[in-house]
Amino acid sequence: MTPTPHLERRGAGTPVLFVHGNGVDHRSMLELDDAFDGADWERVYLDLPGFGRTPRLDAPGGLPELADWLDRMTGELLGSTPFAVVGSSLGGLLARELAARRPHQCLGIALLAPVVDPVQQNRTLPPSVVLVENAALISDLTTEDAAAYAELAVVQSPENWERFRRSVLPGLRAADIRAMAHLAKDYALPALPDDRLASLERPVLIVTGRQDAVVGYQDQWALAQRLPRATYAVLDRAGHNIQIDAPDAVHDLVRHWAAQVAERPVAR
Repeated sequence: MTPTPHLERRGAGTPVLFVHGNGVDHRSMLELDDAFDGADWERVYLDLPGFGRTPRLDAPGGLPELADWLDRMTGELLGSTPFAVVGSSLGGLLARELAARRPHQCLGIALLAPVVDPVQQNRTLPPSVVLVENAALISDLTTEDAAAYAELAVVQSPENWERFRRSVLPGLRAADIRAMAHLAKDYALPALPDDRLASLERPVLIVTGRQDAVVGYQDQWALAQRLPRATYAVLDRAGHNIQIDAPDAVHDLVRHWAAQVAERPVAR
């Protein structure tokens, strides 16, 4: 049985689909919403199967099945309406796969700390580092919250923790452990989508963190060079939770990308 996605829809206009990463849910993407203020965008935030409030896929429930589900749900939600897509982490790989399957429908892709290759051994990664420690902040948290936050926080601060608590922590707590186990068993696609995107004449944004020890930043630069209309940025003082670590810079880049996408007339 195909699970129905839990959705949050905001605004009206051209659809922009938000695809979150592994282990979190759509709330990790809501920090980006004000980058679309004042424009004609319908923001569609969904929970992937097994995350947030969307039931998990039936077995095998690996990455190929997740990609098929997203493509099918996009068709059901949007039909043939042109759309843009924003993907974070694993959602960045799924967004590229979706665009590769729907090249004439997809108006643009924004990728935040995207997975380039799901195979860990194939990634070029910087060492894990914390640039600013805040021992007092960490000691005030519960053991569980401290462990979750400190795992990826490059700059520890009350403001950074508040963004993490609001947008990342709820999804971590809601994730279906069985769904994550199924995904981990088959965390690969039959073929990466990027050869199919080499001729995509659509605005692409790739934003990476200089201290991202999960997916890195160098593989993303190589990807950007293969895409004809790609903008690439690497942000210092930012790790894998890039919209949490560098919200102002990420918002500015996403807003610029959205304006580029909006330049193309949308057939109705």
